[in-house]
Amino acid sequence: MQELIGLYKKWCGEEPANVQKLPGAGSNREYYRITGTDGNSIIGVIGTSRDEDHAFVYLAQHFSQRKLPVPQIFAVSDDELCYLQSDLGDLSLFDAIKGGRDTGGRYNVKEKELLVKTIRELPNIQLRGARGLDFSNCYPQPEFDSDNVLFDLNYFKYCFLKATELDFHELKLEANFRLFAKDLTSEKLDSFMYRDFQARNIMLDQKSNPYFIDFQGGRKGPYYYDLASFLWQASANYSFKLRRELVYEYYNSLKNYTEVPSVRHFVERLNLFVLFRTLQVLGAYGFRGYFEHKKHFIDSIPPAIQNLKELLKLNCFHYPYMMNMLKRLTDLPQFAQTEEPSLNRSDGLKITTDPLYKSRPQDGPATFSNFDHNGPLIVKVFSFSYRRGIPDDDSGNGGGYVFDCRSTHNPGRYEPYKKLTGLDEPVIRFLEDDGEILTFLDSVYKLADAHVRRYIQRGFTSLMFSFGCTGGQHRSVYSAQHLAEHINDKFGVEVRIVHREQNISTILKAKK
Repeated sequence: MQELIGLYKKWCGEEPANVQKLPGAGSNREYYRITGTDGNSIIGVIGTSRDEDHAFVYLAQHFSQRKLPVPQIFAVSDDELCYLQSDLGDLSLFDAIKGGRDTGGRYNVKEKELLVKTIRELPNIQLRGARGLDFSNCYPQPEFDSDNVLFDLNYFKYCFLKATELDFHELKLEANFRLFAKDLTSEKLDSFMYRDFQARNIMLDQKSNPYFIDFQGGRKGPYYYDLASFLWQASANYSFKLRRELVYEYYNSLKNYTEVPSVRHFVERLNLFVLFRTLQVLGAYGFRGYFEHKKHFIDSIPPAIQNLKELLKLNCFHYPYMMNMLKRLTDLPQFAQTEEPSLNRSDGLKITTDPLYKSRPQDGPATFSNFDHNGPLIVKVFSFSYRRGIPDDDSGNGGGYVFDCRSTHNPGRYEPYKKLTGLDEPVIRFLEDDGEILTFLDSVYKLADAHVRRYIQRGFTSLMFSFGCTGGQHRSVYSAQHLAEHINDKFGVEVRIVHREQNISTILKAKK
């Protein structure tokens, strides 16, 4: 500790105002938040392995030179067991998406946006980070190879497979393991394999931009590994649909950094690493759960087995004995719940700004509305129950759009949601996980965007949208709230929200 304080004094020129020890992570390193007299803070680290600390410091400095989003290294002790780095705050991606994880994979729109932003950034550190990198500085070895693979496969065999008491032929399984290892290492890629790419190792800044930490175990290797590690983490409970979307985002981001293989080749290679990663984590869960009796790891086994079951349904692996053994494994009574991977998805809507109407000589002079050029526009958005009728429009313009939400799945039919509204998190997760309301709103947004844009161009002052459902409590409230926020965020105009049946009114102020 004194060496860390001494390093800070040498770097800063004064004693720190405050030193706070931070909660421990999975490693033996100790982290301290050191605050200076000016109120600014940095993170001080005390390590136990010089080689590991050297790897982190070297990689962080290299990535910083490449302008990658990693902590900046300010000072390092002579023995490299202490160093100072920038303070990235306390919010990790793991914490930010806790709600989706805790609700069994019902990630809301904001959580999905964070996942998309993170997965788009991953190829940046993998490909740009690898340029000019001296992999001899990596710890504990410079490159992913067949020895890595066989070590982890045997870890799975001895720490998980044997603990289940499943009967298997070791020599036949070993032969398939060696063939599997050969296939996994057959494609040489000049990329940085993060190796521990997980939500806990992603920090978010105030604008929710991802920053990468704990990459000291990285090495030269295939980029598929990190994608498989992140998306097939058992406890995350990502749905097949969400995984497919994130694989699509990654694949298209990868195009910005390197020549990409065909979609078919990419998916085939990714499936190999998903299988490898699944066996790898089962080995870890077996050791920490079956042998060390830690409940968290025992609880993690069923979702990992479910991932394995889904993989086996693909029938795309050419290791006959290993596949037969894994099928028998997943059929065991103690493990006695899917959509195929695809990268196809339609492109997003392209927004264009249309010019105002152009008159033609043959049409004669145009007449104009008395509301032209009065501005600024104020948008009113209502939710209501059809039982009480459509809301009145006090502007005298007739009420604008009225959308019927009753064709979408109604959370009000289920007991846990009966006393909640479309503003409550459980209802939001229900609707977004179901997805019908999102498809419905996609069409609404297209109509609304065009209408709002034209009203702004013409200087109109009033526009109204109304959403109705059976009780004016769940679907209509959700839809009205989200359209209002969408319009306010996109166009910056004032939006007045009225949830009529809930007696709730809100104003989203115009953005200058």
